[in-house]
Amino acid sequence: MDEAENVQPEGGQKKNNNKTWIIILVVILLILAGGSYYLFSNKETEVSTNLEKQINTDTSEPTTKEVSAKKTWQTGQAAIAGKFADAEVVDLGDGRYRMYYSVEPEVAGNKLEMYSATSTDGINWTKEDGERKTYATFPDVVKLLDGTFRVYFQNAGVIKSAISTDGLVLKDEPGTRIEKAETGLNIDNVAAPTTMQLSDGSYIMVYRGMINQKYGTMTPNSSTQLFFYATSTDGLTWQKRGIAVDSRNAILEGHADGPEWVTWGGSTSLTTGDDELRLYFWSYKGVYYSTYKDGVFSEPVLDFPASKDAKILYSPNPPGDPTLAKIGEKWFMYYGQHEKGIYYSTLK
Repeated sequence: MDEAENVQPEGGQKKNNNKTWIIILVVILLILAGGSYYLFSNKETEVSTNLEKQINTDTSEPTTKEVSAKKTWQTGQAAIAGKFADAEVVDLGDGRYRMYYSVEPEVAGNKLEMYSATSTDGINWTKEDGERKTYATFPDVVKLLDGTFRVYFQNAGVIKSAISTDGLVLKDEPGTRIEKAETGLNIDNVAAPTTMQLSDGSYIMVYRGMINQKYGTMTPNSSTQLFFYATSTDGLTWQKRGIAVDSRNAILEGHADGPEWVTWGGSTSLTTGDDELRLYFWSYKGVYYSTYKDGVFSEPVLDFPASKDAKILYSPNPPGDPTLAKIGEKWFMYYGQHEKGIYYSTLK
């Protein structure tokens, strides 16, 4: 065979060169693709890890309103067992709290007696000997700036008051604090006062007025009850200001009773800070509250339902005449359960 037989044709050499470059190009592309995948995969992992760290290391505390929105009233047990109602709690200032309460009017042969008990934890109550007063219902106690106690109460369809140096022996004050007459309405009686002494020394009182007329056709009560309010500079002479909460609507259906002032924030009087002045009360569906500011009461908010079953329109034994107290760091709500006694719930 001659030398020419061992030489590749010119076209074959070019094909081999092209194949080599294609292989090199493919290898380069694969290397670049792999690097890009590694780069973006690590970046995604890094972002995810940083986000996870940020979530896990976020130690910011929720605001007071956020915490309050998550809490609900948890039912406890009887604070005062028996046929009692209309509780009122006052801070004695020495680590003790005193609860005033009355015998239920349905008790045969009663004299509308008012009693008292003390507690340091809001759960265990020790009854104090004797009666605080007779023929007095819906006790409303204000601890005055000088340390004395004034007790407002219903008697014979109007609101009267008594004074005490120790909160135990009550001496009637002459005259009537709130008469039953209300402009433009035929009021049968006034009762269930709740009084707050404000930071400027003045007073504001909300009380129930009853109209002897049924609201609607389905409601259990044969009367209509709504709230009025009045103000005073000395706690004795009062100027009526009109309707505070009108129950004649689809929400309350003509029933509002047992009002209770609460400074939501823990203070004993209204301040210029973040404290909110609330009016708690009960109606057919449970315990409501309305906020008060500059002479205006807000729409009521249902805070403690009488029943968990929304189909029950009128609970046979709703929580009645609520009174609230902040004992330690815990909020307590005391309320009457007909013929069972005064129960409590705590906010958790």
